[in-house]
Amino acid sequence: MGETEDQKTRNEKTRRQFDDEFKKDAVRLVESGNLTVRQVAEDLGISKATLSNWVDKARKEARDAGVTPDLAAENRRLRKENEQLRMEKEILKRFSAFWVKETGGN
Repeated sequence: MGETEDQKTRNEKTRRQFDDEFKKDAVRLVESGNLTVRQVAEDLGISKATLSNWVDKARKEARDAGVTPDLAAENRRLRKENEQLRMEKEILKRFSAFWVKETGGN
C-alpha cells in the first residue's frame, strides 16, 4: 500500500534537516567519551539511529583519512582531559574571585 499525496507531504514537513556543524558537534560529544550515543541523542532531541549513522560516517571518514584507532583514542583522551582542565580552571577562577571578595583584596 502506497502513501497518499497528503501523507507524503506531511512526512516531508516533519523531517528535520541538520547542518554539518550540528552533526559534527553531536559526533564530537559522543567521541569525547563522556556520554553515550543514547544520552547525546536524547539531549539533542534526535533519534539514536540518526546519531549512530553520523558517528559511523565520521569514523569511516577518519579511517579513510588515515587516522588510526590509536590516534583516535589519543584524541578522545586529550579532549576529555582538556574538558577536565577547563572545569578546574573555572573552579579556580571562581574561588579566586570569592577569596579576593572575602579578604578585601589583601
